[in-house]
Amino acid sequence: MQQKEGQPRLIQAMRDAFSLPDLRQRLLFTLGMLVVFRFLVHVPLPGVDPDALAQFFEQDSLLGMLNLFSGGAMKNFSVAAMGVYPYITSSIIMQLLVPVIPSLQALSQSGEAGQRRINQITHFLAVPLAALQGYSQLAILTSQNVLARPDGITTATIIVSMTAGTMFLVWLGELITERGIGNGISIIIFGGIVAGLVESIGRTGVAWQENPIGVIVFALFGVATLVMIVMFIEAHRRIPVQYARSTFRGGRMYRQSGSTYIPLRVNTAGMIPLIFAIAIMQLPRLIASYFMNPQDPGFWDGVYRAFDSGASAPQGLLYWGLYFLLVFGFTFFYTMVIFEQMNLTKTLQQQGGFIPGVRPGKSTADYLSGVTKHLTFGGATFLSVVAIMPFIAREITGVMMLTISSTAILIAVGVALDTMKQLESQLTMRRYDGFLK
Repeated sequence: MQQKEGQPRLIQAMRDAFSLPDLRQRLLFTLGMLVVFRFLVHVPLPGVDPDALAQFFEQDSLLGMLNLFSGGAMKNFSVAAMGVYPYITSSIIMQLLVPVIPSLQALSQSGEAGQRRINQITHFLAVPLAALQGYSQLAILTSQNVLARPDGITTATIIVSMTAGTMFLVWLGELITERGIGNGISIIIFGGIVAGLVESIGRTGVAWQENPIGVIVFALFGVATLVMIVMFIEAHRRIPVQYARSTFRGGRMYRQSGSTYIPLRVNTAGMIPLIFAIAIMQLPRLIASYFMNPQDPGFWDGVYRAFDSGASAPQGLLYWGLYFLLVFGFTFFYTMVIFEQMNLTKTLQQQGGFIPGVRPGKSTADYLSGVTKHLTFGGATFLSVVAIMPFIAREITGVMMLTISSTAILIAVGVALDTMKQLESQLTMRRYDGFLK
């Protein structure tokens, strides 16, 4: 279908999508599952002081960022307080274990049945991880007097409820993947981030009355971060590949040749290093919260304050400096793990392909590894700068009540682009004009 005169391409594409019964059903199903998710966010667990909980999240910007990812579920201390992050952690652990454990590696190479088995193991691993994270959140809230110290039965009930909430969200995500549009787990996270932006808009109005110039500069930082994220998400280097095959036809041998390219992305790791780094940066404060004594400040009180992401410079430099280094290191580590799992050299040999000017075998492996390392350096620097952008914006503008959650923007933009590409491909298959040209 051709685009109408004066009709924006995106609007026309959405009209085309809703005009097709199967696509309309997929889009409405996705929206329906997001409504169920938002309902679950507001189902609270018992025994929490709402005022003390709100104040606690106001004072801790790291927890505020995690609350943004959960769409406010953590701040409400609902059954969905952990979101789908235990499952994401389980997926990351499995990705790292597959190339190390021979039995898992064999499963990954045994086709669709092996992938289903690995997916089952990932789900099983997510349950104890969710229970452990639920207990940690419970311990932190209890240590800060936000939650009355529960007895054993109440503690078990809360942990089981939070674990069930996480696995229910994972199930919703898989339903979206199967019957909706886009990656369901990513859509759930995206829905939580977008829902949390409403509160940020309200904060902007309050901050504007106090410091309008700072809010304008803050908005410019946000726009610059958004543009940079889009550029690096889409950036990749094309490695030319040629294929030469011999075929027999009519008793004679014919040689056929063709060319294509391998797209090596600048940001292969995506948001995974940020999740790794956030988890590591939480540990010191979690451990310190068990031993610190507010009436008698000492070593553990210093550790707790040192890892406060909301602290201004120079105290905040320790937290954000370590965060920068962790993101940079995890990006290199995770990218090289993914590169080894792809095994591009073996794939090229099996398909009869070669890189012009590079010998097959070890020379090709060394060449691709070198290119990947150079690209990863740029991607790691990008992710590290994105990670500390909230600190930079806050110190330059002086606007303390607003936070550019650059990690949330990175996730939201990545999910939005991926979902739009899937919708674009669905329209293209049905001979409709897309909107990403």
